[in-house]
Amino acid sequence: MTSYLTSIIKQFEYYKSLGDKTFSQLSFSEIQWQSKKDENSVAIIVKHLVGNMLSRWTNFLSEDGEKEWRNRDLEFIDNYNSKEEIIASWESGWKCLFDAIKPLTETDLEQIIYIRNQGHTVTEAINRQLAHYSYHIGQIVFLGKLLKGENWESLSIPKGDSLKYNEEKFSNEKGRRHFTDDL
Repeated sequence: MTSYLTSIIKQFEYYKSLGDKTFSQLSFSEIQWQSKKDENSVAIIVKHLVGNMLSRWTNFLSEDGEKEWRNRDLEFIDNYNSKEEIIASWESGWKCLFDAIKPLTETDLEQIIYIRNQGHTVTEAINRQLAHYSYHIGQIVFLGKLLKGENWESLSIPKGDSLKYNEEKFSNEKGRRHFTDDL
């Protein structure tokens, strides 16, 4: 289980980095772009993720993950005034998450916590949030790629470079490591 905690932190760091790398390629107006009225922009997805993170991870082990002070519907209204404000908000959500999971121990993993009165083990709750965040960060990356077109800088193995990438990986000795260690 110690490897689970180490791995899950690395997974969250990886997905955060995908968002970070996407934001670095986008202007404020691109972050706010919507394909249609009432569709989610990158800014709206960020606002929703941050609202979820602050609610789920504040007093994670002792309070329901859906806080009374959260207004989920307002998360879908973009009221950011700058790219810097969006990034500061994004960072606050991730800080809350990492402050909650980094101190966890193996004995915490089977503890029951609640989200909207539904009991989850800590492991189940962490997995639920990882899946939720990766889903939305995939949307952020997709929108970034769509907006940048041919100017998009790949966040993974660029098209046409798979053989080169694999040759490099297979030139290393076999060993246990996390896939994010080389990023």
